[in-house]
Amino acid sequence: MTRKIAILGATGSIGKSTLDIAERAPDRFEVVSVTAATNVEALAAIARRTSARLAVIADESRLPTLRDLLAGTSCQAAAGESALAEAAAGEAELVIAAIVGCAGLRPTMAAVEAGKTVALANKEALVTAGALMTSAAQKHGATLLPVDSEHNAIFQCLAGNRVEDASRIILTASGGPFRTASAEQIERASPAEAVAHPNWSMGAKISVDSATLMNKGLELIEAHYLFGLPSERIDILIHPQSVVHSMVEFVDGSVLAQLGSPDMRIAIAYALAWPERIPTPAQRLDLAQIGSLDFEMPDVQRFPALQLAREALEAGGASPIVLNAANEVAVASFLAGRIRFRDIAATVEQALQAADCAPPKSIADVLGVDRRTRLRVEASMKEHCS
Repeated sequence: MTRKIAILGATGSIGKSTLDIAERAPDRFEVVSVTAATNVEALAAIARRTSARLAVIADESRLPTLRDLLAGTSCQAAAGESALAEAAAGEAELVIAAIVGCAGLRPTMAAVEAGKTVALANKEALVTAGALMTSAAQKHGATLLPVDSEHNAIFQCLAGNRVEDASRIILTASGGPFRTASAEQIERASPAEAVAHPNWSMGAKISVDSATLMNKGLELIEAHYLFGLPSERIDILIHPQSVVHSMVEFVDGSVLAQLGSPDMRIAIAYALAWPERIPTPAQRLDLAQIGSLDFEMPDVQRFPALQLAREALEAGGASPIVLNAANEVAVASFLAGRIRFRDIAATVEQALQAADCAPPKSIADVLGVDRRTRLRVEASMKEHCS
């Protein structure tokens, strides 16, 4: 049967990769709804190409343009937050949640509360609202599928097994561009050096997160909520080849690993077709050519962001929200040349120490903590730089 899908964030990298997979199998997937933040031209082109029935632009000022671009089609044009929620909770069976940042929280929750199968590509959904999302999924019968390559790998390793039989899960990290750099080299790191990831082609922000290892800290928090294991049963290993995407160790001592080329379309295809598998154009592994696979423990002295994330998870409450918001502000400041690389983790640590971390009771609470943290960190930076 054809599976109806909605793509929240259709013009971003995950959205484009999802479309690439879906359009290769038109007999299996029907794109019914697509959304974007501001790129109205790309959104309209996607809607026309896929014959989507609903296209939503978050920026309400772009709605007239969207309507003009979709004139003569049967696609409904809409805009704003309520329309994003409508796209998420509408006729689609599977919702790809790929809106970047906290802007994706409300539509993702709308999909969960509508009992959809939700393929999560938005880190913030579980990092900042993990308890709320998982509780709502259980209440409304929604299914959460991970799209991040590491969590998707764990999900694949757990297939046919019980989580209760897993003694630990092991997230792998490439180590980023500064894996072998000295503390002095990291101290002098420039934005251009930080975004030069050795294995993956990613946006500037996530590339910096990879360089600080904050991305692995955020994935640690996500893994806790996805799989229900405590912090002490979630390990991180540096694996520079990015071939083993993650592993699960079971109580009998067996370790299952998922391997693949560094291509997000593998994880996306698994989420789209689950519980089945479908072909992808991803490059096949040639292990003989790769030759060897290396692993090492992360150095939390050179990369303190990883430990900060673990501490935020263990502290609970609103701590992960503060961690995420402070990190986003700090990374933006680093990319703009206002702070040094090492100041990213220092800024996050300071924000965590100053925060009131009472547990959020709603998405509105999450967004409130996020907003207040950003304002506080930005004010602190201005004072520090003045």
